[in-house]
Amino acid sequence: MDGRDWKKFLMPYEQAVEELKVKFKTLRTELKSREEYSPIEFVTGRVKRISSILDKAKRLSVPMEKLETGIEDIAGIRIMCQFVEDIERLAELIRSREDMTLLYEKDYIVNKKPSGYRSYHMIVEYPVQTALGMKRVLAEIQLRTLAMNFWATIEHSLNYKYRESLPQEVVNRLSKAAEAAYLLDQEMSSIRVDIMEAQKLFEDKSNTVTKVLNAIQELYFYHRVREAAQFQLRFNELWETDDVRQLDEMFNDLTEAIARAKKAQQQS
Repeated sequence: MDGRDWKKFLMPYEQAVEELKVKFKTLRTELKSREEYSPIEFVTGRVKRISSILDKAKRLSVPMEKLETGIEDIAGIRIMCQFVEDIERLAELIRSREDMTLLYEKDYIVNKKPSGYRSYHMIVEYPVQTALGMKRVLAEIQLRTLAMNFWATIEHSLNYKYRESLPQEVVNRLSKAAEAAYLLDQEMSSIRVDIMEAQKLFEDKSNTVTKVLNAIQELYFYHRVREAAQFQLRFNELWETDDVRQLDEMFNDLTEAIARAKKAQQQS
């Protein structure tokens, strides 16, 4: 083993992971703010532990001086999606990005591993600006559904316990669980439209409620206390009925009331 300073060696990878996490979380927020459906459910990331890097280098016969190019997942990003269909949409978004270079892709969804593992991997080269200048590091982006991730997390834990020599009984049970997870994804895909419509209704109501309450507060700002209180009572009644259409109408009325309040203030 060489005598490298591992803390300094891993710094660019840690920076890459933090930057990529922020970028994909921002992408999720942006898509939602545009009232589009976001294929990103949530994002996680990690830098491989030193012991794991050494184990993988040994297993793949990667010389210590070639770790940066021989181990592609020292920096790892994992993005979870609700549906299998979301993975291809997200992969296309990643392919079109100009802040990273896609090197190649590995489809373990169509071509699952013998263990039952399913995931979609994208190996990218990501530029990191360090104190010593620009450094391009390799990073692996894994795209999974929630079901795929649940299964893979359990498998990883068991492999760690048995040091990748799983008893056959455990292998058989994991294989069955993998198929159950796959069937769950298929079932969710079959009702995807209904699920997305339900989620959109929830988002629409949430956004409208926020707009209405902010508008009521704005009336208070213009000292329209009685009018604001009347709107608050109206909101309380509509909240019980769960009628989004009437909440939208109320927001329109609030917008007109605020316009009148602004005009009156300018004339005074």
